[in-house]
Amino acid sequence: MKILKKILLLLLIVFIIAQFFSPEKNEDNTASIVPFFENTNPPEEVNLILKQNCFDCHSNFTRYPWYSSITPVNYWMAGHIDHAKEELNFSNWNAYTIKKKDHKLDELIEMVEEKEMPLPSYTWMHGEANLTDTQIESVITWAKQVRSQYVLEPETE
Repeated sequence: MKILKKILLLLLIVFIIAQFFSPEKNEDNTASIVPFFENTNPPEEVNLILKQNCFDCHSNFTRYPWYSSITPVNYWMAGHIDHAKEELNFSNWNAYTIKKKDHKLDELIEMVEEKEMPLPSYTWMHGEANLTDTQIESVITWAKQVRSQYVLEPETE
């Protein structure tokens, strides 16, 4: 029993020391998302869905919950955010070519349609992020409409 107490004490000390280390936060300002809105012009319902359910991971601005200050949770979240931004970053929308924008919206449609996004690990902590069938249809309809406009635009980039 004595060895178990020593191990638990050591783990507690490591946990406390780990709290002094954390990854860089994803805290740009929301202005980086404005070009995306200007380019895609989502209806108000879709605008709200994107803000509440997508931008925390897929933009340069994350609204952090209280538990994000706890190590190792903060590293886990940072890893998810970094990976999400590699897949799609709404803050970098203007840097994408027309072809890439079209492809990203195609992927968005697929992921939302198959209910792979938002991730279950996100919706578990953010119950409001569970999209209804009506919300899913709104996002898909909007994304398809934007994609149809990209088909008409000449590739200039």
